Amino acid sequence: MNKFDVQTYEKQLRDRLLELNERLVEIDEDLDEPASPDSEDRATEQEDDEVLERLGHAGLAEIKLINAALTRIENGTYGICVVCKEPISRERLNTLPHTPKCKECA
Repeated sequence: MNKFDVQTYEKQLRDRLLELNERLVEIDEDLDEPASPDSEDRATEQEDDEVLERLGHAGLAEIKLINAALTRIENGTYGICVVCKEPISRERLNTLPHTPKCKECA
């Protein structure tokens, strides 16, 4: 993989990381809002909060994957499968730039 490709993926990863961090801030702010005094509204808010919490957990998991990918970029191992040590296809990296594994090992 050439330097330009790695820089392109790094930019995508950093942009996504920024987006996720902004979204997590919004989720935290939504979860911190006081509960409605109306019991029916509280039930709906509780369901909404559960969805927001799941989105937050998914966002945190993706952030971990992105940070690991950025570390692989720094180490010069980005684009190499962490399992079989073979190159990860460009198609797979275009779809999942944070992936640590090739299609066969995923």
